[in-house]
Amino acid sequence: MPALPDSPESPDLPVLLVFSHQRWGDVPERPQQLMTRLAGRWQVVFIEEPRFADGPALLEVRSLDPALTVLTPHTPVRAEGFHDDQLDAVQPLLRAHLAARGLVADVAWLCTPLAVPLAQALHAPCLVYDCADGLAALRGDPALLQQREAALLQMAALVLTAGPSLFDAHRHLHTNIHCVRSAVDAARFSLASLSLHGPQARRGHALQGDLPHPRVGFFGVIDERLDLDLVAALADRQPGWAIVLVGPVVGIAAEQLPQRPNIRWLGAQPDELLPYLLAGWELALMPYAVNESTRFLSPAKALEYMAGYQPIVSTPIRDVQALYTPAVAIAPPQPEAFARACEGVLTENARARSERLIEMARFVARHSWADAADAVHDLLNEALVGVREAQLDDELSVPAADAGAGALPRDTRAAAPG
Repeated sequence: MPALPDSPESPDLPVLLVFSHQRWGDVPERPQQLMTRLAGRWQVVFIEEPRFADGPALLEVRSLDPALTVLTPHTPVRAEGFHDDQLDAVQPLLRAHLAARGLVADVAWLCTPLAVPLAQALHAPCLVYDCADGLAALRGDPALLQQREAALLQMAALVLTAGPSLFDAHRHLHTNIHCVRSAVDAARFSLASLSLHGPQARRGHALQGDLPHPRVGFFGVIDERLDLDLVAALADRQPGWAIVLVGPVVGIAAEQLPQRPNIRWLGAQPDELLPYLLAGWELALMPYAVNESTRFLSPAKALEYMAGYQPIVSTPIRDVQALYTPAVAIAPPQPEAFARACEGVLTENARARSERLIEMARFVARHSWADAADAVHDLLNEALVGVREAQLDDELSVPAADAGAGALPRDTRAAAPG
């Protein structure tokens, strides 16, 4: 991600509270990419899900920049995520943090509907729902998630989706909904930007330099959305290929990971190392299961693979098919058919490869995180202005006898960010 702007903390910046089910240090995906680029135009307070810890509740504070702070509550409550049982422990911590710094919430950005009660408790006047995943991909009680999402769609001033399938599913549920697609920082993955003799290149070589070619790989969160049986079948069919999987393993026991002589599990790796690992492959994979958990998946890694000039084979995820063909080869989620597609891409002729690379370059050029953040900034500004105007109209419409002398809106700061 790019360096953050060097701007001092300013009370004039509108305050953007972000409630994320993804931790800042995880594989940098949509929340981190957008908030890094919005910091400086907004005072971003990124709030992670609570972690369990014995003893009294406390708040871990990481100031990544004067305009970007990451907060991690540690509580003795064992309930996971933004569970209601966490509210009494977490709410005072966040209120005290904001008060100590003179911050008043302007916008609450929710990546998960389970954070609705906490956002309400902090009195953010403008709620934004960033619907980047289907509910099936979120942890928690499905019935409660559905209930909270319905409530959030009623309260939100703005709804964003990360892909067209989620937009189509929600467009009739809100009047101010926009598809702001996930994007890519192309320069970071470009081969031209890599230092071939630097420490990351040496680290990448140490991790996979001994593997034979061709190397095919995947990076990202390794969870139930991946079809690990498909990966194992590919390894069995092509024992001479090296299959590399990079990323944190979430919700899967170690014994469930397929073990083969030609499969290498590299675990979570630093974000800056991923382009170097990618550069050592001949083919990038998106072997997702095709089920309810991936129904609305819109993986940004497709563009990251393209920015690194790697051909891609994916299972038929709806958004991947709709957005990225013919740059991405789509293969059925059956072992033999998927393997044949990988073999076909690896052996395609020079003309077919050239045409594919041209299509990839076009997609990458059209979708940058910088442009996505600019679009989000404008939409947040419009939503906040609308909320402030509605508040003022409500105040002015109250009869003088009921309003009380000198009644003013809660916060009369200028609504428009810089």
